[in-house]
Amino acid sequence: MEGISHPIPRTVEEVFSDFRGRRAGLIKALTSEVDKFYQQCDPEKENLCLYGFPNETWEVNLPVEEVPPELPEPALGINFARDGMQDKDWLLLVAVHSDSWLLAVAFYFGARFGFGKNERKRLFQLINDLPTVFEVVTGNAKQSKEQSAIQNSKSKSSSKMQSETQSKVVKSSQPPKEDEESGEEEEDDEQGATCGACGESYGNDEFWICCDVCERWFHGKCVKITPAKAEHIKQYKCPGCSGNKRPRV
Repeated sequence: MEGISHPIPRTVEEVFSDFRGRRAGLIKALTSEVDKFYQQCDPEKENLCLYGFPNETWEVNLPVEEVPPELPEPALGINFARDGMQDKDWLLLVAVHSDSWLLAVAFYFGARFGFGKNERKRLFQLINDLPTVFEVVTGNAKQSKEQSAIQNSKSKSSSKMQSETQSKVVKSSQPPKEDEESGEEEEDDEQGATCGACGESYGNDEFWICCDVCERWFHGKCVKITPAKAEHIKQYKCPGCSGNKRPRV
């Protein structure tokens, strides 16, 4: 049964260390020492609770008699359901209640010692980096980490693709010129690129955008596209390629 012999955690790091120790004890009871745990949960006894301690040990015992208790209490009567359920389902039920109890104890200390918003957030992040007792008991702890890594990889890949698409749409404010060594096209290059809408030449202080379909360049003002708006366009189609009439100049 929970005692006060253990040091009372007062900082985020101490509360997390307390959480981690209790969690390790509960995991032992539900995995490596499950036979011993099963035997101690006799349905013929009174309401029993599963306690985890900061020193990574566990105990099945009656709840404390004090009202209210010094710490939040685990789920009562876990022993009554032992023979009425499949063993695996019963262990998973105890695991879920154990996760809830661990969080209750951790944030009880946080509330008691006045943790602020940033401290509570940091404590939760530390706790959330660990697999839950339920995940460990089901064997999904490793799988969850792998799925998280895959999701992060997909997210980075998606961000990279979006960045490349945006850079293609916005490009630079200066449209590309033809190769000056290409013979007959040299004279056209000297005249500079022209806007596909108004036909005017490129200006150094003007924003341009390129159509991803016909690859013609347009003044942003001629197609009513601003630099800020262009950043959110994945694929730009000029008025002609999108089926609309060209804007009047």
